[in-house]
Order: sequence, then structure tokens, then C-alpha cells
Amino acid sequence: MAVAEEVWREYRRSRDDKIKRELVLDHLPLVKYIAGRLAVKLPPAVDREDLESYGVFGLLEAVEKYNPDLGVNFNTYAGSRIRGAMIDEIRKLNWLPRTMWQKIQQVNNTREKLQGEYGENVTSDVLARALGISISELHKLAGQTYALSVASLDETVAMSGGEQVRRGDMLRDPDSPDPLDVIMKEEGREILVQALNGLSERDRTVLALYYQEGLTLKEIGRVLEVSESRVCQLHTRALDRVRAELELQAGGTGTKKKTEKKGGRIKCSGDCTAPPPGWTSSRQK
Repeated sequence: MAVAEEVWREYRRSRDDKIKRELVLDHLPLVKYIAGRLAVKLPPAVDREDLESYGVFGLLEAVEKYNPDLGVNFNTYAGSRIRGAMIDEIRKLNWLPRTMWQKIQQVNNTREKLQGEYGENVTSDVLARALGISISELHKLAGQTYALSVASLDETVAMSGGEQVRRGDMLRDPDSPDPLDVIMKEEGREILVQALNGLSERDRTVLALYYQEGLTLKEIGRVLEVSESRVCQLHTRALDRVRAELELQAGGTGTKKKTEKKGGRIKCSGDCTAPPPGWTSSRQK
């Protein structure tokens, strides 16, 4: 919609916000038109609505600086500023140097030209010869082209079953535990509980007092009213039984800790305080 020169002169004189708002609203279709034309030449990742937002800033600047006395049509004056604002923002999103961008554009233009002459099946050898570069250089440029592909994390992707999944939900969270590890730990805990439940109450008491309550062998002996060496024997026997049950559940053979009988009594061998696999001891915390 054409705006009378009197309105422009009135705004230039008064700088009235109400007039400015009306001028901006009257020329929003120009922003949409330029965004639509520019979006055709851009990657799909660049949203048209974002282009329009960038263009509005250019329109605001044009309204502020336009001087009707110079005899220039406002649409012509504002069009260059709107387009410039859009291109400036697009360049900020592009992390490639301008020379590399020009080379990629040259590759794309040459490919389109060759496809027009020879059809869709243009080989890398033909394209490289037409560009006057080596195959390795062409592949390098192709890799840079792939790097230009930007996707929104809010974009939905169709899965094999037809389900729509948000792309951001498909990214791995480094702080999230691996589901397989969680399952393995849960299964290991269940196996350990089963092994402990198979012990006698006396053996479970010895293990609980040592690993959970943090008592020494001597203190456990006072609780059970037995000698320290007897507590060591009970502890070793309990660990042997737990390990044997764990190996049985895991289907392994393993090497069991051995105990020796001398004179009808069990003698501790090795470290009688080593916990069974998966056992969480208060002494280790």
C-alpha cells in the first residue's frame, strides 16, 4: 500500500511512535515478499519465519532513516535494507569462509550445468575434470557441503513404524546411565541377594557386621562370643559359599578360595576380608 508523502513528512517531523507503527505494518508484506524470494535459494534448515524476523529489523531501520524529500521510492529504499539485514544474519549462521562458500557454489552450479547436458548421472570424475580439480579436492568440498546441513532439534523424524520422534530426543545424554549397565547391575544385585539368602543366619550375620556395620573381626567375636580366629573362619566360609553361588549363577568355573583343615579345624588362607563381587562395604565408602 502506497503511503502519502505527507505521512512520511509528518513522521520525519514528529517521530510519533503511532505513525511509525502504522508505517511498519503497512510495509510488512514487502518483508514477506523478499523473504519468500530469498528462501528459495537457501538450505531447508533456514526457516522462512526467521528470515522475516531479520527483515523486520531492516524495515525498522529503513523507516527511521527514510527521507521522502530525496525523491526515492520507499519500497526501493527499504527493499535493499530488508534484504541486507536478512543476508547479514544468514552469514552469521554460516561458519565457512566466503572463499570456501564460493567454491561450493561453483561445484553446485557446474553439477547443474552437467546434469542439463548429460542427465542426472554425473560421475565424480566428470565433475572434477569440469572444475579442473582432483577427486580428493572434490571430496573435500563435498564434506564441507555436508557440514552446511543444519537441522533443528525440534524437527520431527519418521521412524520405521511411522512414529514421529523429535530429533533432539534421539541424542545421547552423556549424563544418563546406559540402560544395559542398569540392567546388568540390577541382575547382579539380584544374584547377590539370592546367594546371600542361601547362607546360614550365622554367616549372614558375620558378613553384615563386618561389611555393613564396619565392625572388626575382634569386635564381631565379642558379639558372637567366639574367638577372633573363629570369626575369620566363619567369614572365609561365608565368602567361599557366596563366590561359589555367584559362579554357579554366572555359569563360570572361576577359582575358589581354598580353606585347609588342620586337626579338625579350618585354617584361613589368603585375604579373609575380601568382599564378594558386587558387595558394597561401608569400609569402601
